Amino acid sequence: MSSSGKKRKTTTKEKKLWQSNPNLSLPDDLLVSIFARISRLYYPTLSLVSKSFRSLLASPDLYKARSLLGRSNETCLYVCFRFFPGPKPHWFTLCLKPDRTLTSRKNKSSGYVLATVPTPHSPPHAKSSSLVAVGSDIYNIGGSDGTLTVSILDCLSHTWREAPSLRVKLVSLSASVLDRKIYVAGRCKDGYSNSFKNSCQVFDTKTQVWDAEPIPCSETKCNFYKCESACVDGKFHLVTTQGEVVAYDSQQGRWDHVGKEVSKFIVTDSYCEIDNVLYRAGPREFKWYDTEVRGWKTLMGLVGLPRIPLLSSVILADYGGKIAFLWDDDSSSYRPGGKYEKKIWCAVIALERHGNIWGNVEWFDHVLTVPLTYNFVKGLAVTL
Repeated sequence: MSSSGKKRKTTTKEKKLWQSNPNLSLPDDLLVSIFARISRLYYPTLSLVSKSFRSLLASPDLYKARSLLGRSNETCLYVCFRFFPGPKPHWFTLCLKPDRTLTSRKNKSSGYVLATVPTPHSPPHAKSSSLVAVGSDIYNIGGSDGTLTVSILDCLSHTWREAPSLRVKLVSLSASVLDRKIYVAGRCKDGYSNSFKNSCQVFDTKTQVWDAEPIPCSETKCNFYKCESACVDGKFHLVTTQGEVVAYDSQQGRWDHVGKEVSKFIVTDSYCEIDNVLYRAGPREFKWYDTEVRGWKTLMGLVGLPRIPLLSSVILADYGGKIAFLWDDDSSSYRPGGKYEKKIWCAVIALERHGNIWGNVEWFDHVLTVPLTYNFVKGLAVTL
């Protein structure tokens, strides 16, 4: 046999061996260096290659390398769903298929999908009002009514850990983030009586400690049961049971009554705050509000965004200064086996302010198919 024939046989064998073990002869430190240069949008797909890839993608060394390369500030979108009848939350993250790039989208699929996030030992309950994101962590405050537990999803390793518990049990709560501190408002038992009172507790995510004393709330004269919250203009805004809005000014240490205008469009899963502006979405409208304008205005632009069905469920999230807008198609399809499904769509909208605020649709696509009996819980963006 000729030397060239031997060379061809060796090459074929090497190719087969490479296909069965793609990281053969590549040391871990080299793979970490390669992964650190790749957008995290590809990580969910890469984690499916092998157990060793999955381990490296969750390793602290990878994120140290990303930090050294100046790539540790990438915004990643996480979405929590509930598939009934089970109460357990299901987590997904936005990713990009490996055969697509961020610029190859001419009349084709964007290539974006929602990939399952494996989260072992996930808390059994999650509610929109009790989930917040700070840095690379997602906090699940309270978990369910009346509990003290606080759990943290580390989005670097996709593992849960426990945080210091709430100091006071709350029968209902709403949490928001201001200056990396989590403000949690709700109702708690008033001493040993059967009555309840307002409570507002603050957790410092840097020190991982709750403030020793809750914020006094008696001056608000409003009921914090089933409240909604948002942090705007450096203040913790709370929509109370009566529809009144109060804002806590941490610099002045006082509550201010700010009327009802903010509350008109605040619904737990369909609004978000971006750069001191509140955005609210419905199937047929996009609105924005800030404390200077003091009135809800229509978000202009949105050219190319499809018409959203009137009965669609929608959620919004701050996606690194852009709006991540998710909705379902309000119709179901039959799958063999007797199950019905729905399609989840996502759009990313960049924002520009020229007096009014304009929304530029960067892309939209079908990103996930879910069981018909599903609920959006919340969309959150973390920085990794």
